[in-house]
Amino acid sequence: MWLTIGLLAIVATFINLYMYATGKDYKLAMAMGLSFTALTLCAEYSLISQWVEVKDWAALEDVVPGMERALWFLTIVSILLNIAPMLLERKGKK
Repeated sequence: MWLTIGLLAIVATFINLYMYATGKDYKLAMAMGLSFTALTLCAEYSLISQWVEVKDWAALEDVVPGMERALWFLTIVSILLNIAPMLLERKGKK
């Protein structure tokens, strides 16, 4: 589930950037990109919660350390890419 939502976040982010580049209103796509990013994090947290409930310590030990770094990195990149059009627009008005 988290993979599907994560891919939707990536697609929405690229739509956001494309709409900004073509001069169209990008704010809905920006909100969708950030929302799908948040939903991806929630889905990943749910998966980890399920592993804890069934005491699948091997899965937790194998996946969580790497996923923590990946989720931090991808979330920061998503935020920066999604707000980039707003920052560029603000800079262009000055």
